[in-house]
Amino acid sequence: MSDDRSHIPGADRSEPAAPLRFEPFQDRPSRDIRNTLSETLAQAITSGGPEPFEQAATRLLSDHPADRYRDYIVDRLARYRRALAAISRGITDPLHQGMVLWNERLFFEVHEVLEHAWLQADGRRKLLLQALIRAAGVYIKLEYGYERQAAKMAARAREVLATSGDLLRDYFDPAELLAALARLDPVPPKLVPTPTGRQD
Repeated sequence: MSDDRSHIPGADRSEPAAPLRFEPFQDRPSRDIRNTLSETLAQAITSGGPEPFEQAATRLLSDHPADRYRDYIVDRLARYRRALAAISRGITDPLHQGMVLWNERLFFEVHEVLEHAWLQADGRRKLLLQALIRAAGVYIKLEYGYERQAAKMAARAREVLATSGDLLRDYFDPAELLAALARLDPVPPKLVPTPTGRQD
């Protein structure tokens, strides 16, 4: 019997190919790897030890050997180790922790850490944390080419950040971040701690 399926509607359509790069918005394994690693970094920050993300990375490297996945995992591991080393020196304030992650360009992880603080905050601090989560989201979207969505997020983040200088004075001067968000600068600015700012 012939295996000719040309008469079956849609039979000639192949499954969509996975992206050739790490792309969490289009590729389920990419999204799962990103989410798993981010969650285990948050656990490591809470526990003070790298075991959660080290163990997860070992398992993920075994399960996903393709170059695009391996390269992402190895790169994230290096950044996680540096960030955790800095945070473990006594940084307990979630916003300050978020600055450390931001400066390692761990924008999805900024979202993970600040969201926990956002859930427990209220008033203007809650709005500020939401704005910083959105600012991080801008750079997540820009990294993968979603400029229209990034522009919307940037506008909403800027509305709050522009009026939050008094809340941020113990952390960083928002002027450079505001300028970068206004022009959708693909190179994220460093969040430089203010000289008299809090260090916890």
